[in-house]
Amino acid sequence: MELPASAVTDTLQSDVLDRDMLDHDVLDRIGQTPLIRLRRVIDHLPDSVTVYAKAEHLNPGGSVKDRPALSMIRAGLASGALRPGKTLIDATSGNTGIAYAMIGAALGLPVTLVMPANASRERKLILQAYGAELILTDAMEGTDGAQRHVRALVAADPTRYFYPDQYNNDANWRAHFHGTGPEILDQTDGRITHFVAALGTSGTFTGVTRRLKAHDPAIRCISVQPASPLHGLEGMKHMETAIVPGIYDPDLPDATLRITTEDAHAMTRRLAREEGLLVGPSSGANVAAAVQVAEELEAGVVVTILCDTGMRYLSDDFWKAD
Repeated sequence: MELPASAVTDTLQSDVLDRDMLDHDVLDRIGQTPLIRLRRVIDHLPDSVTVYAKAEHLNPGGSVKDRPALSMIRAGLASGALRPGKTLIDATSGNTGIAYAMIGAALGLPVTLVMPANASRERKLILQAYGAELILTDAMEGTDGAQRHVRALVAADPTRYFYPDQYNNDANWRAHFHGTGPEILDQTDGRITHFVAALGTSGTFTGVTRRLKAHDPAIRCISVQPASPLHGLEGMKHMETAIVPGIYDPDLPDATLRITTEDAHAMTRRLAREEGLLVGPSSGANVAAAVQVAEELEAGVVVTILCDTGMRYLSDDFWKAD
């Protein structure tokens, strides 16, 4: 059972948060993001083919991960796994961690996050600004190493932590089944023919795809992965060589596209310079893949995801390329 946002504040006790601080409606602002029609990056396509991007970077925490973070916190409250005095802990490449930290700050909930040391400087600074405790792990081990570290901490002191485990928590994909998917159907008047999204935890792809397929099994759903195990796309997983999330269903994608880091970076620059959309490299990977899909169509409505804001990557070198 999912709780409404108002029930989150009712469930947490007064010794955890000051209810007067919740007069703002941050939690209610998660979701209902706009669907933006791309123009210049697809100006070589016929008018019968349209490509839209769901602007998840406009969520209050700056990414698509606001949705599952709130969903997993609600589920923890409903089950009793999250109680006053516990600290939320999870592994993250950055975006879910920022969402946890934002929501934790609003609720007065302590948050500890474990992330690879090579996460962008901006992400680390944002987490610190929200007051989250940050533990950095070996960059070469990626988010898999961060997951192993979290599990060790929780095993050593299980009563201290609430561990949502975003990679294996069904509340992750359900956030998109109940939220993102229906919004896309509504915003396209049900005309969507293709959905394209990158795999990280796989929550976005899994939840949206299940909802779209329930509406119309003919909708093609294409997953996106990095082209190689060694890549520079934070938050994306090369499934063959990574710890596969428990919520991932390999039978869901109708097809899988592989995008190189270079192509993702190139599209990220184009989105900023040609569409006025300052987003991160995983968004670039999504749009690059969506354009590939669209180029094979005579007619259709392709939808993809703008995962997070580009403000988290401004210190990265890829912006300097031509």
